[in-house]
Amino acid sequence: MKFKYLLAASVVSTASAMVAAPAAAQSTGSVDFDDSVIIVSGARDTDVGGVDLPDSPKAKVQLESELILRQAPGQTINETLNLVPGVSFTNNDPFGSLGGSFTIRGFASDRISQTFDGLPLNDSGNYALYTNQMVDPEIIASATVTLGSTDVDSPTAAAAGGTINILSKTPDNDFGVTTTTTYGNIISRGNPGDRMMYRFFAKVETGELTDGGLKAFVSASRTENDSGFSNYGGVDKQQYNAKIFQPLGNGDDFISIAGHYNQNRNNFNGSPFRYTGEPSPIQEPEDRFYNLFDGTPCTVVAGENGVQDTYNSCGTPFERRYNPSNTGNIRGASRFTLSDSLTLTVDPSFQYVKANGGGTSVGFEGSSADGYTGGIFTTDPRNPARPDRGTTYYYFGGTDLNGDGDTLDYVTILSPSNTQTNRYGVIANLIYEINPDHRVRLAYTLDHARHRQTGTAGSLLFNAEPVDVFPIDNPLLDADGVAPQKRNRKSFAILHQAAAQYRGEFGGLSAELGLRIPFFERELNQNCVTTDPDGNVNCINGGDDIAAYLAANPNFVGPTSTTYNYDAILPNLGLTYEFSPGASVFASYAKNLSVPGTDELYGSLFTGIAPDPETSHSVDFGVRYQTATIQAQVAGWFNRYNNRLASAYDPIADRTITRNLGRVDKYGVDGSIAWKPSEPVLFYVFGSYLKSEIEEDVQLGATAFAPTAGKREAGAPKFTIGARAQFELGPVEFGAQVKRTGSRFLNDINTIELPGYTVADFDLRLSLGHFNESLDKTYFQINVLNVLDEVYIGSAPTGLTTSGEFVNLGPPRAFTASLVWGF
Repeated sequence: MKFKYLLAASVVSTASAMVAAPAAAQSTGSVDFDDSVIIVSGARDTDVGGVDLPDSPKAKVQLESELILRQAPGQTINETLNLVPGVSFTNNDPFGSLGGSFTIRGFASDRISQTFDGLPLNDSGNYALYTNQMVDPEIIASATVTLGSTDVDSPTAAAAGGTINILSKTPDNDFGVTTTTTYGNIISRGNPGDRMMYRFFAKVETGELTDGGLKAFVSASRTENDSGFSNYGGVDKQQYNAKIFQPLGNGDDFISIAGHYNQNRNNFNGSPFRYTGEPSPIQEPEDRFYNLFDGTPCTVVAGENGVQDTYNSCGTPFERRYNPSNTGNIRGASRFTLSDSLTLTVDPSFQYVKANGGGTSVGFEGSSADGYTGGIFTTDPRNPARPDRGTTYYYFGGTDLNGDGDTLDYVTILSPSNTQTNRYGVIANLIYEINPDHRVRLAYTLDHARHRQTGTAGSLLFNAEPVDVFPIDNPLLDADGVAPQKRNRKSFAILHQAAAQYRGEFGGLSAELGLRIPFFERELNQNCVTTDPDGNVNCINGGDDIAAYLAANPNFVGPTSTTYNYDAILPNLGLTYEFSPGASVFASYAKNLSVPGTDELYGSLFTGIAPDPETSHSVDFGVRYQTATIQAQVAGWFNRYNNRLASAYDPIADRTITRNLGRVDKYGVDGSIAWKPSEPVLFYVFGSYLKSEIEEDVQLGATAFAPTAGKREAGAPKFTIGARAQFELGPVEFGAQVKRTGSRFLNDINTIELPGYTVADFDLRLSLGHFNESLDKTYFQINVLNVLDEVYIGSAPTGLTTSGEFVNLGPPRAFTASLVWGF
């Protein structure tokens, strides 16, 4: 069998190569080594209604643009991936702009590597995914899910659960313009009122500009929508994308440069409900819609000169927190044929992130009771109306925070945790074809991230709106011109990785051998005083004051720096055997490493003991069957973990909480069947089952243990099952999909179980080209989301012994109506 080499680390290829390439992985070299297992597309001749199952030792699922664009315009790609077996995503709003929680085979997003043209999208500090910042679906060519272990050249520190690579489209050969105009609204039970959504997208294709084939596209979009449940907030999002593509010579060599910028100004979509078990606090559909407890619209306390003013609750609800983000990246890709048997690719990238999670604190117009200035984590004894512990900002020398002419007051101020990240990387592959049946490759990966995390405060307007959602740009200062803050640290997360892989064909047997050797460096620079093993800090202004503070609190740890290093040798093996025409079996093994993120490591500065990395061994095995009208696959898998690190983001505390569950065994089965009884009809069914078992009780203290032995990990649904049907009737195309997600536990001791739920969606497309040939690229599309208006709990923070946590509601029934026009 002759192999074709299409090597590019960001999976960019020429238009002809894109048709030939079976799927997108971390790099085009990985694509060629690991043919996809499931492709939901219409681009291959061997598919059954767009579902293809080529032989591969790994289970992969690829969604192509044909299916992606049948979902609601502007929808996050992670919601669309709910059509993949083993994937579970809970959206925080119907339209995909407020994030959500995501798992693959029960692994949370911090154990999943998600990339955009090979560029890592996981946060470099805590590995979280921010699904509200994903690329516009109109420029996605495909999204590929690898179920299980990652590719050998993957730029990831923790992808034990799987990988997702989003591949942007290659510019078209011909000039063209496409626009999408969308209106949406919530139409659920419970009298939600008007909660509108507007979106406009435009893309211009230059076509080939030179005889050498230079071509490009540019696109832009703007989305606005109201909050899904509360009487405040919403989304204002704009995004810009561009790509330039230059073929080299007459083969598959090329150079490509792409750019992306996304700006979100959104509030969190919370809920007033704490879930402690049945009965649910949501008894009726109207219970989902509520007004904020601060009386919004409201005003903060007006200052009175000569009086020590206090504060009220205006502006403090979770839903009033802005979650602003500015994200951008530049992605380069290049492929060079060095000889008939040798190919090189070098793909550099750079990305920038500026974001915070909002929130408010109390600012005092003077020093603390102990005479210190800065951000101090405490309960203010002079304000018993404030029941929670949190950071109080003290302003040395007196700063008039509310403009009333005195420096006596306690004032509500804006106090988000701000992060700015500069990250650059490269993935390079060198592939050598020994002969038509055997090939090898060497790969080098670099991922270098510098993130600056600060906590300066800013002012609020009289209606509690922020003066600037990024107070780092205009912080409140004390009398010495210093900005008190609640955190102040600089971190470097660096990966150097070497990898090698061999693939050979031996008749009906295909074998793969790989080796990945990552070297991780985590440099921590803490400028505040660490007060406990959880990493809580007090940020004291002034060197002399810090010394005095430490003398008064000898158990605390002063500002310090340290570096941690992790490395490992990670082998993997894959086998595929075709035992009869159309039928094959496959199996794979991989050793994985997940190293602690910098956010977690800061807590170790208090104890001086760094947490151990998580290691795991994963095994996949399965069988697939293919005919002209039916394609089916069933895959079983098993993972064993040591030092299982389970993390969950706490949006209230604005921090990631990590727990070590020790040894955990995880296993399950995924399957799918595609059947096309006739040309315009497609039925697709998929499902998965998951079991996990924590081996031992988790130690909480010297003699205290949490009863976790034999329990399931929190947050992972026990099963998922779903289906999609699609058919055409003249100019009208109908589609419907439904998915049942099983119950999951809120904590690792399994005392609180979140109920399962069923969500169904419907889409209808009317082709205007049926009536007028000049409108062959124009159509009208309607999407109805959560058709049954299921009332359910979506995203929820998990923990070791968590109980009574605030939970997010699943999106209510909504619709979008879109006119897509193009030529």
